Amino acid sequence: MFARRFLVPLLAALVGLSAVLPAAAQKAPEFTGIATWLNSKPLTMQGLRGKVVLVDFWAYSCINCIRTFPHVTQWYQKYKDKGLVIVGVHAPEFDFERQEGNVRDAIKRYNITYPVAMDNDLKTWDAFSNQYWPAEYLIDKNGNIVSKRFGEGHYLETENEIRTLLGLPPLQGNEAPSTLGQVGSPEMYFGSDRQEFLASPESGRLGTRDFTAPARLELNKFALVGAWEIGRENATLVGANGEIRLHYKAAKLHMVASAVTPTTLEITVDGKPQPPVTVQASMLYTLAEGSNYNDHVVTIKVPKGSFHAFTFTFG
Repeated sequence: MFARRFLVPLLAALVGLSAVLPAAAQKAPEFTGIATWLNSKPLTMQGLRGKVVLVDFWAYSCINCIRTFPHVTQWYQKYKDKGLVIVGVHAPEFDFERQEGNVRDAIKRYNITYPVAMDNDLKTWDAFSNQYWPAEYLIDKNGNIVSKRFGEGHYLETENEIRTLLGLPPLQGNEAPSTLGQVGSPEMYFGSDRQEFLASPESGRLGTRDFTAPARLELNKFALVGAWEIGRENATLVGANGEIRLHYKAAKLHMVASAVTPTTLEITVDGKPQPPVTVQASMLYTLAEGSNYNDHVVTIKVPKGSFHAFTFTFG
């Protein structure tokens, strides 16, 4: 789970656990400063009175958001004809997420058919006093926020809250157990604005320099090798080739990245070759998918320049 202003509790930051907060009696604010509406004409909260509304804040490169999509899209398909409206408020974390074409591609990639509001300047985000991706605000037919959920999980509880507001009986069953508590690595940023896990002895401040890796990489540290330019949001390979090395504790490894031209990464985990991954569009890529949550060391060889690394995330 991402927190834009870093107020998320440490445990939730590490593993993306869901935080559930009761909503005080509060009218839902209007959608504000929306750049573009996708999958819908412009909507207003006032115009949605009489409907049950789920406002879902997301960003398309957020792995925690991506893992919620199957649940949210299923709710929309099941209940859209029974009085539920879902509005996905796309609130960008990175500059590339402000581009309409990128968001349209993500909507198609994840089969999102409900209305999406592009909140490029975070005006609606601020109107809701939101801090997190993903975040879900459930609103009753009178326009009152009745529950708030931050992060992943609690899907059955959320669905039953939706059903109650629609006048439907609750579903029986138990929430599927989550494995996210076994993840032992936090999100790691490459850009200077939020960089704190770089192990290369060279400075991670803004600028271009030759990077090297330490002889031993501590857990939850990464190193750059080669000539890289550090920007505020990312690190860009400017040499002919380079490497990224990482010591992490998780079963799955993801990277938000992009490249000017298709760039195929050579990846080894604990010395074992993984399927190559070709990067170009600005999005999240899965670099390794395992089944155990032990410590792992990955080496990513980048064969050419103009490759941009934004974050590592884990699952």
